[in-house]
Amino acid sequence: MLAALGLWPLAASVHAAIGYPDVVAGTPLAFPRDDGAHPQFRNEWWYVTGWLRDADLHDYGFQVTFFRSRPGVAEDNPSRFAARELLFAHAAIADPKLGRLRHDQRAARAGFGLARASTTGTDVRIGDWSLVAASGVGSGARWTARIRGRDFDFDLALATTAPAMLQGDAGVSRKGPVPRDASYYYSRPQLEASGTLALSAGATRVSGSAWLDHEWSSHYLPPGAVGWDWIGINLDDGGALMAFRIRDRDGGALWAGATRRDADGSVCSYAPQQVLFIPQRRWRSARTGIEYPIAMRVRVGEIALDLEPLMPDQELDARASVGTVYWEGAVRATIGGRDAGRGYLELTGYGEPLRL
Repeated sequence: MLAALGLWPLAASVHAAIGYPDVVAGTPLAFPRDDGAHPQFRNEWWYVTGWLRDADLHDYGFQVTFFRSRPGVAEDNPSRFAARELLFAHAAIADPKLGRLRHDQRAARAGFGLARASTTGTDVRIGDWSLVAASGVGSGARWTARIRGRDFDFDLALATTAPAMLQGDAGVSRKGPVPRDASYYYSRPQLEASGTLALSAGATRVSGSAWLDHEWSSHYLPPGAVGWDWIGINLDDGGALMAFRIRDRDGGALWAGATRRDADGSVCSYAPQQVLFIPQRRWRSARTGIEYPIAMRVRVGEIALDLEPLMPDQELDARASVGTVYWEGAVRATIGGRDAGRGYLELTGYGEPLRL
């Protein structure tokens, strides 16, 4: 979820001299240490999505993502102004009454009290935006997400009673046929969300469900990849489903993967050939001209989910921070025409190929 940085040309010229570690299969994840930042890796993100409902039964989608990047620039420069670590953040509210996203973004280099990402637990901040672990690491863990946007604010508490859901092979998620194209990746689905949401009409109490992803890597996209499709769905029966595909220039799948956790805690991972994303309906943005498959059928093993967006226009223009435009939206999931869950669908690389 981190696109081409403005420092890309400069960083590319020195990457050969920078030692970025690979993701290594069999490396165990440990908490709360791995809730924190991993500054030696090239890219990292903490990603929270969810559905909220107010007292008048209006539904909203929300998203906040903090990105950390090691650009490989001036690492031997002793100056405090050297941009050795960059932080970015996006936040958005999907408001059907407005018909488009309310969104804002931030960017800063780490340090000077402007931005930071702790290495000991979840504590990532840019100015008055933050995602912080309030307590616990497993059963009973809590986080707070506080965002002050241009035309929206939210202050949410996120709580879980379940352990982390490790993606891929015990937390190592392959992204291509070469093992080094991989990430360390875990999720915390079925979070209970509660707090306040402030829009133009004032603040209101909201509650709902959310999903938190944390992922870090040095080699995320394989050669020939242009972007990805991803879903994180909180199932109504208490389970959770994550699935993704990495797309090539012709729209085919270079790689795919999925993990399902049932309500009883049992987990099943799926091989690339067991995961299919089948577009059902497309929407074209009047602002950018980009067309996205916003209604999708996703087959994972024996499961077939049909995804419908909360509203068509959930395009997020992040060119002012990480240099890309993508569609990231709240979706409802059905199985065989019956309600099955809610979550988020992310579609990247549909305008221009994504570069990490």
